[in-house]
Amino acid sequence: MSEGATLLLEARGLEAGYGASQVLFGIDLDIRHGQVLTLLGRNGMGKSTTLKTLIGALALRRGSIRFGGELVHGRRPDAIARLGVAIVPEGRQCFPNLTVREHLVAFADQRNGLRDGWTLEKLYALFPRLAERADNLGHQLSGGEQQMLAIARALSTNPRLLILDEATEGLAPVIREEIWRCLRRLKEADQTTLVVDKYIERLLGLADRHVVLERGRVVWQGDSAALDADRGVWSRYLGV
Repeated sequence: MSEGATLLLEARGLEAGYGASQVLFGIDLDIRHGQVLTLLGRNGMGKSTTLKTLIGALALRRGSIRFGGELVHGRRPDAIARLGVAIVPEGRQCFPNLTVREHLVAFADQRNGLRDGWTLEKLYALFPRLAERADNLGHQLSGGEQQMLAIARALSTNPRLLILDEATEGLAPVIREEIWRCLRRLKEADQTTLVVDKYIERLLGLADRHVVLERGRVVWQGDSAALDADRGVWSRYLGV
């Protein structure tokens, strides 16, 4: 990512919650084109709630969200998705009665005729296991294969912003390595990405910047070198 890269997503003063409970207290978040940004923190600190506000699944109580310079808060999740935001949700959420190929074709976005976009063939090259299981239904896949499918399905939309929520959670080590390999390839391709994950050591070599949340507030942010050097942040806010 170049230093002069323009902002793709700009969130200011995000406040949100559930019923009478407020979870976010003035979150600011910037993501530049081609950047890999992580959202870190212990469980229950507001990471998933932040993601929900960004994709329109949870209404803001206060604040603003701009995507590509356009105000998007208050829009439906499908409208925000059509602007180029794709999420790989926690829990994968693959359709049990669709084949692997049907997952990847049904959600494909060919609007822009992207020469370098994610075609079915490129997705199979990224995850050869999916090519082998192309005719298998979602419920016939292992957890790791479902995770690969969830990532490939999101990429099939050729997103401007890819969001990954705990993409390596609960996976066998060999499958987890496959996911990290995929994320490195996406970084090399300048895919703008927002990652929530607990494997901080791996994120240091992947991400450009990190944002740490504590009780719904940003308590630290900086690049990988700064996070690596300040292990106090790890112990105070990340439980490491």
